[in-house]
Formats: sequence, C-alpha cells, structure tokens
Amino acid sequence: MLKYLAKRMILLFATLVVAIYLTIIIANAGGLIDDILKAQLRYEIASNLARSPGWSQLTEEEQRRIIDERFQSAIEAKGLDRPFLERTFKYLIDALTLSLGRALFITSASGSKAVGDIILERLPQTVLLFTTGTILYSIIGLLLGLYMAKRPGGFFDRIFSVFAVVTQVIPPWFFGILFIMVFAYYLGLVPFGGMVSVPPPRDPLNYVLDVAYHMALPLFTWIFSLFGAWAYIARNLIVQIAEEDFVNTAKAKGLPENIVMRRHVLRPSLPPIVTVISLSLIASWQGAIITETVFNWPGLGTLFYQAINSLDAPVVIGLTVIYAYLLVATVLVLDLVYSILDPRIRAGRI
Repeated sequence: MLKYLAKRMILLFATLVVAIYLTIIIANAGGLIDDILKAQLRYEIASNLARSPGWSQLTEEEQRRIIDERFQSAIEAKGLDRPFLERTFKYLIDALTLSLGRALFITSASGSKAVGDIILERLPQTVLLFTTGTILYSIIGLLLGLYMAKRPGGFFDRIFSVFAVVTQVIPPWFFGILFIMVFAYYLGLVPFGGMVSVPPPRDPLNYVLDVAYHMALPLFTWIFSLFGAWAYIARNLIVQIAEEDFVNTAKAKGLPENIVMRRHVLRPSLPPIVTVISLSLIASWQGAIITETVFNWPGLGTLFYQAINSLDAPVVIGLTVIYAYLLVATVLVLDLVYSILDPRIRAGRI
C-alpha cells in the first residue's frame, strides 16, 4: 500500500510540474507578453518624463539617452533582461512553492498587487455561489437518480432523461440570460446581477439578506442547468450495479429491497459518485467565467476573464496553480477513499 501511494505521489507531482510549466509558457505567450511589457514600460517612462519641467529644453539625443537609461533600469528591476526560458524555470519554482508574485495590472480592492491577496479576495464569493450550488445540485441529482433507478424505463425516467440531456447540452450562461429576461426584466422578482446593492446595507443581517437576494437567481441557474445531468449519471451507475450477479444473489436470498439497495448497490456505486462530486467541488472553486460575467458576480471566474483580457500572466498562472494543487490533492485522497468505500478495490492492483 505504501509503495503504491509513493508511486502515485511521484506521478501526480510530475503531472503537477508539467501542467504548471505549460501554463507558464502559454500564459506568457512564449515571451510575447515580455515584448508588450517592454513597450508599455518605455511608453510610461517617456510619458512621465515628458511632463517633467525642462524636458522640452533637452536635445533629442539627451532625451533618448535618459529614456534608455531608465528603461534599462526598469527591465532589470522586473527581471526582463534575462532570457525567457531561464525565467520560466524561476517562475516554475516560485509557483511550486506558492510564491505567486505580483500582478502586472490587476489590484485588489485594498490596492494590493500581490496575486495571493487578489485571489483570496475573490475566493469567498466563488465558494459562496458555486460550491453551494454544486453541493445542492449533487444532493438533488443523487436523490432523483435513486428514484429513477428504482423504475428504469418508466414514465418519469424517460421524461427526466430527456430533460437531463437538454440541460446538459445547453450551457449555464444561456439559462442565465434567459432567466434574467424572465425573472428580472419581465417579472422584476430579482436584480439583474451583482452581489450586493449599491450602496450596501449597513446592518449585518440586512447585508446577508441582500447578498442572498442577489445570489438567488445565479444559484438557481447553476442548479437548474446541472442537477439533471448529475441525476442521469447517478441513475446509470446505480442501474448498472443493480444488474450485477451479487445483487441478484442478494435478491434471491430474500433480503428486503432497502437492504439490497443500501448494502449491495449503493456501496459499490459510491467510488465513481464520490469522484464526480469531489472533482465538481474542486472545479467550483474556479468559478465560471461566462456565467459570472452574465450575472456580474465578482468571483474567480470574473478575475480569470479580467486577467486574460489584460494579459496579466501572474494572475492567470496563480489561479491555475491553485487549481492544480487542489486537483492533485483530491486525486490522491480519492485513491485512499476508494479502498474504504469499495472492498473490491485493492490499491496495489489498480
């Protein structure tokens, strides 16, 4: 068991290193962003100097010399004078040690440019909406999947299977736009977007109620668009396990249906169910770029969108590194949980 875990940890760590390094290469556009930053630095230096008293009295040659000197000092301070590939390995070491550095353009609400501060500022909003929604649609979907599995091929099973397929192929943001038109524009029951009213309520209780009021529509949208697919997945897993020989043997022994379902069907079904729920929870920490944009929700998805638009590579890398660490840790924990949930699984033979 320990030997197997050691192999898995080495493999997952190697995967983590490769994923982060590729993210660094892609986020920096292979060095293209360096050229953009250098051009921006030169422009800012020239603009600042142009506003200095007496600048216009200098000759063109002197102006160029001063700009070049300050430009060289600026790129050395930012480390842009070293080769790109050399810097990628430094970025990799910093990322692996969670030294996420400073953002190029984006700042937190408090004015900090530290990537860690920017991410931590947006994380609670994302967890509040998407993690809550993921937990709720997982519970609702699992209960509906159990009900559908009791009568596979029945009327409710057929109708809901069609609903699950339709909601699966339509992205959540499309439902978001549709629900905003219906519930916000025509009925006026909920706000169009945002997390809190402007100005926000001063009373703590009213503030919480106001956040819940603004969160109602995006939360409903997230659950509505995903619980059907999750119910269909749970239904198929349970139906497949219910057709196994050991389940038929348990039924032949005359065991009550609830015992057969609980001991012989649900327990073998738990590993894939737990896997999907765990990965969905981790993915929910990343938010949803388009859905957050539609509802103007200030979470990590919106931050990702802003970072990509502004070519803020440190923020993109920081968000990806956090998700990669969470994903690797989740996979490792799932390997341990599998052997507990399903006695048929022997970690050393996987």
